Amino acid sequence: MSDAEDSQTQNSGGAVGARQFARKQQRKAVALALVAGVVDGYGIITYQTYLSFMSGNTTQTGYNIGERDFAAALPSAIAIVFFVAGSFAGSFLAHSASRRPRRLIFGSVTALLALIIGFTQLGFLSAGVHIAVVSFAMGVMNLALTRVGKQRVSLAFVTGTLHGLGEHLALAVMRAPLADSQGSWDTHGRRAGLLASIWSGFLAGALLSGAATPHFGAWILLLPIVMLAALAVLDGNAGQTA
Repeated sequence: MSDAEDSQTQNSGGAVGARQFARKQQRKAVALALVAGVVDGYGIITYQTYLSFMSGNTTQTGYNIGERDFAAALPSAIAIVFFVAGSFAGSFLAHSASRRPRRLIFGSVTALLALIIGFTQLGFLSAGVHIAVVSFAMGVMNLALTRVGKQRVSLAFVTGTLHGLGEHLALAVMRAPLADSQGSWDTHGRRAGLLASIWSGFLAGALLSGAATPHFGAWILLLPIVMLAALAVLDGNAGQTA
């Protein structure tokens, strides 16, 4: 289901339907943020490179190039290029003619993460190739969900999530009206809670990766694979019952 189809489904049930739909989307967003956190933590531990957090990679690329350490700048630069390429590909999938474009996104990311497990077990290809593949996958995944209700969200851009959280908290304290509110339930406070839950999902994924990756290596990617496969199945079931 694309974001446009999501909006139609959300609006068709009125205020109550919109609230229930937003809750379902919030749970999905938290799950996807957890996936991004696991993968990013794995990248830092294994390759010393962020695989979904491109702000950090931009900083690393910049200061390493500034120090003329071009070899050190290469991994983060590869991640940036392939994340953008993944976002490009993800946009095509999200806006494709397929009835279930999100399933294509989940399936593509699942296959790419499984490929990394296989590469690692076989000792196949360099770390640069692994970084390229996983960053591409994260770029694709970032297009799986861009809104929860009327609130724009990013599964990997944690800085933007925290910025939005602070802004909504300030406006909630000021009792400012929410311009695009979907009902009395949709407030600045509620949106702050939404963004806090997405940030917490990313943090939980990173914590889990930090605890498990040193012991299990690439096998930690089985968790994101299972979660994405389950989301693909649930997304398909939702389409059958709609």
